[in-house]
Amino acid sequence: MIWLTDKIIFPPYELTSKEGIIALGGDLSAERLIYAYKNGIFPWFSEDDPIVWYCPFERMVLFPEEIKISKSMRKIINNGAFTITENKAFEEVIYNCKNIERKDGFGTWITDDMEQAYINLHKKGVAKSIEVWLDDKLVGGLYGLEVNNIFCGESMFSKFSNASKLAFIYLATSKKYKLIDCQIYNEHLASLGAKEIDRNLFLEILKNNP
Repeated sequence: MIWLTDKIIFPPYELTSKEGIIALGGDLSAERLIYAYKNGIFPWFSEDDPIVWYCPFERMVLFPEEIKISKSMRKIINNGAFTITENKAFEEVIYNCKNIERKDGFGTWITDDMEQAYINLHKKGVAKSIEVWLDDKLVGGLYGLEVNNIFCGESMFSKFSNASKLAFIYLATSKKYKLIDCQIYNEHLASLGAKEIDRNLFLEILKNNP
């Protein structure tokens, strides 16, 4: 396994492990993170572990035109009870993504350092959030990086039934992005139309959308 140095560069894709790990170490500077996402690479690790960088062979993505909106979700959308905003409460969104209890056990991978790194990216206008409000209370949302016309999703949370779905549907139907990167397979997102594609195809899309 290759350890990164201070130089902002990653190993060739051919050196990715069967688990999808392309490198270890380095830092979470804005420059490195932006470079990583532009090349289809993202960090995912636990507190007190070295930074682990992934570029899986199968990439979970959503082509916005393939979004699946059920009849029940359309009723919720049309009901108008929820308010959806962009970039109004980024720090609250990432805090909730980090701390909310999840049935799948995920969430703890957002370390303190990662939380601060993405807040810094938000201040630079690179990291974005979608918020879902009910009676002026934040009940759901998601955040990720905007790489030109591709949205690289990082995490989502929901304190109210279907709130995170509302955020995702809003993102997909905003007509801002050619592709939404969901990173790895997720049953929740698969039900909304996301699917796995070959890494080479994903990288080709990234390359052709500079």
